[in-house]
Amino acid sequence: MPLDFRIFTEPQQGASYDDLLAIAKATEDLGFDAFFRSDHYLSMGSASGLPGPTDAWTTLAGLARETSRIRLGTLVTSATFRHPGVLGIQVAQVDQMSGGRVELGLGAGWFEEEHKAYGIPFPSKRFGRLEEQLALITGMWETPAGETFTFKGEYYELIDCPALPKPAQSQLPVIVGGKGPKRTPALAAQFGHEYNAAFPEIDSIRSRFTVIRDACEELGRSPDDLVYSAALVVCVGRDEAEFRRRAAAIGREPDELRKHGVAGTPAEAAEVIGRAAEQGCERFYLQVLDLSDLDHLDLIAKEVIA
Repeated sequence: MPLDFRIFTEPQQGASYDDLLAIAKATEDLGFDAFFRSDHYLSMGSASGLPGPTDAWTTLAGLARETSRIRLGTLVTSATFRHPGVLGIQVAQVDQMSGGRVELGLGAGWFEEEHKAYGIPFPSKRFGRLEEQLALITGMWETPAGETFTFKGEYYELIDCPALPKPAQSQLPVIVGGKGPKRTPALAAQFGHEYNAAFPEIDSIRSRFTVIRDACEELGRSPDDLVYSAALVVCVGRDEAEFRRRAAAIGREPDELRKHGVAGTPAEAAEVIGRAAEQGCERFYLQVLDLSDLDHLDLIAKEVIA
């Protein structure tokens, strides 16, 4: 399959809806395949976070009506933020609003400080909740119209749920990520349409994917049913001076970016993508950290990907 390139943003670091709309429209106009965003309510590191957090699914609902081609989703929604019955409704509705272009990345949640800041419960045991959420949400979507869905788990219970609305897509893609050696691969094999490796070392990608493929085979599922992807920070300049200026703008060291990301000149960035593709990566989430720099996206589209 051809390589798939997606723009991935971190709005909690400081972005308004209008900022995200500008990035999403540039993403569409420049030929990228998708616009994704994180799902966080508190900035990290030294970022001010101004003008304040934007809600992921509210954002995507707006973008669903203001874009026409690109796919839209989260990398990843925290299972601690929303009751799964409500999340199932939200995601299905946004999928309808977009004409069937939505994907759900769902994770266990990890950032305790944002939970404290906004009064969101942060349970000590979260992985079991994630597993039940995946089963519950996909179970709702798969229930035939006119029938009801009942679910009883350790953490969640639904009784005679109408399981409505349905997504526009017959199978709305679910993205599972993580580094765990056993439970994450099992969840990806059971529920995932895609496995995402978040910020991996390039030369470790193949081994990460092998664990997932083995879990699929243990479950009796073809490993080729899944898409295998990676999220990598991107920072590219037409020359060394422009690259270093962009690195400084996002508070990162040039050498560190070259070591861990899609970074440097266009030729260097394309070489990193090629190495990752040789490791089995089919889809790239390019983490853009300066949301005001639309020229950066133009350069990536025209001189790296092309």
